[in-house]
Amino acid sequence: RDPSGWIYSRGEALMDTDFYIGIDVGTASVRAAIVTVDGQLVSTAVREIQIWTPEPEFYEQSSDGIWRATCAAVREALQGTEAPTSAIKGIGIDATCSLVALDAADRPVTVSKTGNDERNVVMWMDHRAVAEAELINRTHHHVLDYVGGTMSPEMECPKMLWLKRHLPGTWKRTRRFLDLADYMTYRATGDDCRSLCTLSCKTAFLGHRLKEGGSGWDDSFFTQIGLEELVQEGYARLGGRNVRNMGQPLGRGLTDRAAAQLGLEPGTAVSVGIIDAHAGGLGMLGSSIDDRPVALGALQGRLALISGTSTCHMAVSPEPVFVPGVWGPFYSAMVPGLWLTEGGQSATGALVDHVISSHGAHGQLLLLAKAAGKTVYELLNERLDAMAARLPFPALLTREFHVLPDFHGNRSPRADPSLKGAVCGLTLRHDVDDLALSYLATIQAIAYGTRHIIDEMNAKGLAIDTLFMTGGSANNRIYVREHADITGCRVVLPRESEAVLLGAALLGAVASGRYGSILEAMAAMNAAGSVVSPAGGAAERFHADKFAVFRRMHDDQMAYRHTMSQWADRSDQ
Repeated sequence: RDPSGWIYSRGEALMDTDFYIGIDVGTASVRAAIVTVDGQLVSTAVREIQIWTPEPEFYEQSSDGIWRATCAAVREALQGTEAPTSAIKGIGIDATCSLVALDAADRPVTVSKTGNDERNVVMWMDHRAVAEAELINRTHHHVLDYVGGTMSPEMECPKMLWLKRHLPGTWKRTRRFLDLADYMTYRATGDDCRSLCTLSCKTAFLGHRLKEGGSGWDDSFFTQIGLEELVQEGYARLGGRNVRNMGQPLGRGLTDRAAAQLGLEPGTAVSVGIIDAHAGGLGMLGSSIDDRPVALGALQGRLALISGTSTCHMAVSPEPVFVPGVWGPFYSAMVPGLWLTEGGQSATGALVDHVISSHGAHGQLLLLAKAAGKTVYELLNERLDAMAARLPFPALLTREFHVLPDFHGNRSPRADPSLKGAVCGLTLRHDVDDLALSYLATIQAIAYGTRHIIDEMNAKGLAIDTLFMTGGSANNRIYVREHADITGCRVVLPRESEAVLLGAALLGAVASGRYGSILEAMAAMNAAGSVVSPAGGAAERFHADKFAVFRRMHDDQMAYRHTMSQWADRSDQ
């Protein structure tokens, strides 16, 4: 029993307190967690979700399949605690920024060339709409100022335009286009309310206009880019004017049907949804460091890194900060009343896995890891420790090995989905030690990308000096160490490593009325764990030089592209 009188113990029955459920719909799985009032995870569960990749750059999912996985994960998480369902007071849901299509009867509508209605979700990482994004960006409309000047094909407007141009039957049949988080809350409550987070960050909604008494929709923008039907319909397919802030309760809580499927009580409070990375920010940025409470102004020096398949970089400020190539500023899109600036890398964890699995020593590595009872990452980290034992600092291992990590384009700050990855320093070696070097150089390249984003943010008025990191990569000590050394920022790991789940549950607590605001809930439920400081000294100077190589590799790629530009449209000859 802690001094406040609440009983909590991970994995044990908690009978005299309220609980909240956080649901995180990620790229490849759904996770659910039971969370206490002070932000400790009691029980978690996970269910995989299917991904279809019918052709390069196309990624599709099923909203029905995601909902079934969610119900199974919540039921399993509930089994991890003996608390009665009546003790679950609120639910928060986050999800990737994928696009869901439903017809007038809320049935799935295909987004696939296969015509299969089951495949009704265009995933966040889908890049089919590159041409549509380029068309939108050529308008130079003022709305684009609020996405860093360049709209990404990962956003919803290019995806909807692609559907209109390539699957007109889908465009006509679809009565609701929903960001995945909004679909989940709609399925749970029957309230077709859209989140200020999802609409602002992914669907060109100008949330700051609401505080001025206007509409967040800009008719001229949607007309100019070729989605005039949305304007004519009063944006009904996008929720119209039913837009609310995260933390507000939806409808009358869980419907009878959703409650039965989830194994919960009808009427349980459900919060307006949020994008997964943004939930991670809510689960970390309110943490006190050195036992000092966090003042609102101190948030400006903090950057939340949500590092999984991709990485998102979330910073907040009291005034809008415009950074070319960096998404935002978005008003109240994460912390109410503050402006959000959002950088990102489209492939980070996915890139590390790709480099490992495509190396000639991958099979040998798997056998060694299995024999040792360790993960491939643990084994590679141990090999790097041994290889660097006699060096002044471990990063010296990659003095002649360099990686440009834009294998899936560059989201920030170059905002160019056409960029490609590059590797310099290859030899004929194909053993596990060579794989370890490739692995380390890739991690460093990802960290240089983060440094590039931070430099651009700080040049425009932010003052970031502390990184809060969560996600699968945050469990990798070398990944964390290299980010600290390369960015020169201290890295704070939260007490609860699953900060995204915590951030979702936090919204459930606010929706239930337990806390009066998101900031109050962050202060009560966020807590810092370990802190990793940058090495400085020779390592700092080494990384400054290697960062210059990183920047040069991009310039060289642009020179190669220019040289070969005359052949760009002759691939069929």
